[in-house]
Amino acid sequence: MDTTIPDKLYFKIGEVAKLVGVPPHVLRYWEGEFPGIDPKRAKSGQRLFRRADLLLLLRIRSLLHDEGYTIAGARRLVCPHATLPARGTANGWEECSTAEKVRRLKGELQEIQRLCADKKDE
Repeated sequence: MDTTIPDKLYFKIGEVAKLVGVPPHVLRYWEGEFPGIDPKRAKSGQRLFRRADLLLLLRIRSLLHDEGYTIAGARRLVCPHATLPARGTANGWEECSTAEKVRRLKGELQEIQRLCADKKDE
């Protein structure tokens, strides 16, 4: 499958479906399953995907179709600290929303505080 992404700001769902190699209904399903997929909407209601959305969808397709992950397993890899149940990148940061990044950073800071407190008690 050729994954050369055209140099455009927005892609319609049909274009994305062809580039990713799945039907449009699968993209709509993944939109509900993976918190990082959030296409804009045109005034007509048409989904408009950004390049980052397309890259994330290609990663998800690879995890599900090539590497054999389940939806839940791919979700944990894509965004491990998502607020939705069992939702979840290999490195995580660039594919998560700003709110998710803040929640994740807060959790890491709390863990550092806990480790410092444990060290102080020794």
